Amino acid sequence: MELRGSKYEGNLTTLVDFILLGFSDVPELQRFLFGIFLIMYMIILIGNSLIIIITKVDSSLKTPMYFFLGNFSTLEICYVSVTVPRLLADLCRQKREISFLACAIQMYFFLVFGATECFILTAMAYDRYVAICNPLLYPLIMTTQLCIQLATVSWVSAVPLHIGFTSLIFTVPFCGPNQLDHFFCDVPAVLKLACGNTFMIEMLLYLFALVVATIPFMLILGSYIKIISTILKLPSATGRAKASSTCSSHLMVVGLFFGSAILTYMRPKSSHSVGIDRLLSLFYTIVTPMFNPMIYCLRNKDVMIALKKKSLYKKLIVIIQRHNLKIIIMGNNRHKIIFTLFSIF
Repeated sequence: MELRGSKYEGNLTTLVDFILLGFSDVPELQRFLFGIFLIMYMIILIGNSLIIIITKVDSSLKTPMYFFLGNFSTLEICYVSVTVPRLLADLCRQKREISFLACAIQMYFFLVFGATECFILTAMAYDRYVAICNPLLYPLIMTTQLCIQLATVSWVSAVPLHIGFTSLIFTVPFCGPNQLDHFFCDVPAVLKLACGNTFMIEMLLYLFALVVATIPFMLILGSYIKIISTILKLPSATGRAKASSTCSSHLMVVGLFFGSAILTYMRPKSSHSVGIDRLLSLFYTIVTPMFNPMIYCLRNKDVMIALKKKSLYKKLIVIIQRHNLKIIIMGNNRHKIIFTLFSIF
């Protein structure tokens, strides 16, 4: 097998770059996949941008719940932008080489944003727990200062953790085939190409997955067990319906994201297969982020009410004009505004 981008030291071949195989095994579907992933990426960008703007301009959404939702949407844009643009570019070209440095940077930011998403979802679960289980104390507990602190910790805590972990991965020698059978530099796929002893790294990976994914998932699960028991005790059917609607969307997102991520990183190395790993990766890198804006908008009455307000669209037009964004107005109805945010990105 040809080892492009390699250097030779005696009998040892040390790789200096990888070739991302991605979906090269289905060349007849390259254009179709490009179209599908591009549409999904645009839905993620536009949907999350819409949520960010709504939570900023609508005064009725100036609550801790929507503060965290705005953070979550910002994070989703960053998270998918680490992998999807590269995937789209690789689907359009034959040369799919990625240098060690670029691979390490992609892996680092993917791990950081993935861990941050776990922490933000945990903070959102805590917010719902306090709101439903301790409603009278909610304004006293979920203060602006606490919300900012929780968001800051969520964004910052994973940064130093994964600097060391990513550096450790790329200190291992890679002397086998440089063909990375994945569409981005994910940890399990990269470790398959290592020819050194990766036992310590694999143990650290399980430890990080436990700390970053499993423990937050268990905390969220515990919070929702308490929330559900509290909802069932509410005397009013209207109150139960309202409490359920604010939590069900978050619980759906948690299940989709954590389920696929834990299956990927907590499985034994012997059970990993290229097809399953690629499918699971697509699920938590593209599919789940695409559904998140739909889940939070369509299943959230407050957001749907905000979308129907005339004042919201007036504010949106001002923002669009201020940032020289393109706008297309469909028909004579001022409510039917389709706005594009491509120039932001």
